[in-house]
Amino acid sequence: MPRIKSPHLLLAESGADRAGHGLRRTMGLFQLICFGIGAIVGTGIFVGLSDSVAQAGPAVVVSFVLAAVTCVFTALSFAELGGAIPVSGSSYSFAYAGLGETTAFLVGWCLLLEYGISISAVAVGWSQYVNELLHSLTGLQLPHALSAGPGDGGVVNLPAVIVIAMAAVLLVRGVRESARATAAMAAVKLAILLAFCAIGFSAFKDGNLVPFSPAGLGGIGAGTTAAFFSYIGFDAITTAGEEAKNPRRDIPVAILVCMGVVTLLYCAVALAAIGAIGGGQVAGRPAALSYVVNRVTGSTVGGGVIAFGAVVAIASVVLAVMYGQTRILMSMSRDGLIPRVFEKVSPRTATPVAGTLIVAAVFAVPAAFASLDAVMNLCTIGTLAIMAVVNIAVLALRRREPALARTFRVPLYPFVPLLGVGFCLYLMYETGWTTWLQFTVFLAVGLLAYLAYGRRNSTLATVVGAAADVSPELDPQTI
Repeated sequence: MPRIKSPHLLLAESGADRAGHGLRRTMGLFQLICFGIGAIVGTGIFVGLSDSVAQAGPAVVVSFVLAAVTCVFTALSFAELGGAIPVSGSSYSFAYAGLGETTAFLVGWCLLLEYGISISAVAVGWSQYVNELLHSLTGLQLPHALSAGPGDGGVVNLPAVIVIAMAAVLLVRGVRESARATAAMAAVKLAILLAFCAIGFSAFKDGNLVPFSPAGLGGIGAGTTAAFFSYIGFDAITTAGEEAKNPRRDIPVAILVCMGVVTLLYCAVALAAIGAIGGGQVAGRPAALSYVVNRVTGSTVGGGVIAFGAVVAIASVVLAVMYGQTRILMSMSRDGLIPRVFEKVSPRTATPVAGTLIVAAVFAVPAAFASLDAVMNLCTIGTLAIMAVVNIAVLALRRREPALARTFRVPLYPFVPLLGVGFCLYLMYETGWTTWLQFTVFLAVGLLAYLAYGRRNSTLATVVGAAADVSPELDPQTI
């Protein structure tokens, strides 16, 4: 039978490491919303828009809506579970409570992929806009050898390493400081994107939307898969479960507000960009938003402002996603499934300092040297698999824990979680058989890691064994 950790045990064990040092509850609703926007809005719209347009053309707006629908179904499930089980582990902990330890470890394994690739890829995107900003301000750019990895014709992507290091320094100082920085950066990037929409719509031409869907339904589907990366990060809100002042109320509200704001913003930005200069000019172009503003205004000043907004926006994503990664690793370490170093909390800053520095060091390497295009679909399919598991966990916990206190309930249950699973499976199918093969190998490696280390060192196994000695009739599923 699977080792399932009850929500009550997850809550009882949260809050501190083995030395008794815990996280501090300092984040209110506004900080959570800013944190969510900080985690979502970044590379996906500032850099990834051009890739989505290349697949779907002007119909990229439909792709953004379909990707949002997929995320909204799952966001509702995250909202229910985040309010019912407010711990740092997010989808890892939800899977542990709903489906058992093996599934939870594989979800944590996929989260390493999702957050790790996101951190590295976002840092690489930040490097592009740093160069664009420097060019706008001074007419100069960093040498290609120092702003791109070997896979992209350079030597080392130094700006990508710098932004990861800056995020790590801010995170180890404390969550209050990180939340303030994230809120400030979220305000800046929202203002910049709204200004972009105003400029783009001032030059809007209906003819630029024709043909609306040059690649048909297949292009829209491929564009949806590409656009989905733009929404990755909303689940990071639930990783603040142990640092939110009122997590049962605020986490569900923050998730729903963030998804609504981001979806409207993305569709408006896509329409403004394509309506201003046409899909063919946007598709496949680096720093596309700066290019649009330069074309419309006839000056590089506006493009420089957009580049500044992108630099701020993408830095906030690195900060927020790295925060989520360290909190999930902390939960896994507390459960004994990975080495204990990740659960250690500094008594001075109330942050997992060692875990944060390790995460920064590990993911700075691919950001500096690797070309990540080949694994972006792998990141997408892993994220979709996690989202499908979260929807299934809602179904499992509704059945197993009907009396669990839920401050938010998924509407139209069980149809919404089932639709969430269906949409996730559809987008997973759209990634192609090569990605499926890579994902299968990735999961196999994760399963071997669990069998070699996690299963033997699991804290829950110790609890079950000790309880069974006292009561041999104990059902492991009640732990």
